[in-house]
Amino acid sequence: MAGHSKFKNIMHRKGAQDKKRSAMFSKLSREITVAAKMGLPDPDMNARLRAAVLAAKAQSMPKDNIQRSIDKASSGDAENYEEIRYEGFGPGGVSLIVEALSDNRNRTATNVRTAFSKNGGNLGASGSVSHGFERLGLIEFPATAGDADKVFEAAIEAGADDVESDQDGHRIWTGIDSLHEVTKALEASLGEPEAVKLAWRPQTPVAVDEEQAGQLVKLIDTLEEDDDVQTVWGNYEISDEVMERLG
Repeated sequence: MAGHSKFKNIMHRKGAQDKKRSAMFSKLSREITVAAKMGLPDPDMNARLRAAVLAAKAQSMPKDNIQRSIDKASSGDAENYEEIRYEGFGPGGVSLIVEALSDNRNRTATNVRTAFSKNGGNLGASGSVSHGFERLGLIEFPATAGDADKVFEAAIEAGADDVESDQDGHRIWTGIDSLHEVTKALEASLGEPEAVKLAWRPQTPVAVDEEQAGQLVKLIDTLEEDDDVQTVWGNYEISDEVMERLG
């Protein structure tokens, strides 16, 4: 297990998610409904639904909203969303994976392609960058959950695969199949996580300078603001100094 990585993710910019709470709940609801529709509507019997519900709870989504999203899958009222993954390159040659749930493939493809082209990137073919990532479970805790050593020990005890800690918080990586069990064990020792999700972890981070980072932020913001885009993953690494100047 690696202990204290300085890998930086734009998603962790302070306050960025607070402004998008309503949109975030909508995207979480969509993921829950799709997961419930694809498998059993019981989180204990459906690993993807379990991860979606854990992610929603971590963002303080009301239980009633979560249950309504599950029920919608079997009521026949749910829209037919298609899972689409886009892969491309951003400023500085970074690799990006964009996950979407869409009821209109043409609209989503146009929006994603436009976001890339207007912000210094270009969309690639399927498989063009995903070979440089691992598909894993990710559990995030705030820095207040404990110091790096405490979280590291708790993660080992819980059966996690890897830990990254810095001043922004702790990111604990697990196999997809063990995400639920590791999360439950960590809740007992560290409290409620900030987020629980399936993630794409880059194998080789790429450092970007301030100019590239500024353009990259605009690209990712544009993508995340699209209703169809669920998540954006990348292999970028941004220094503390550059992050501070970007705000």
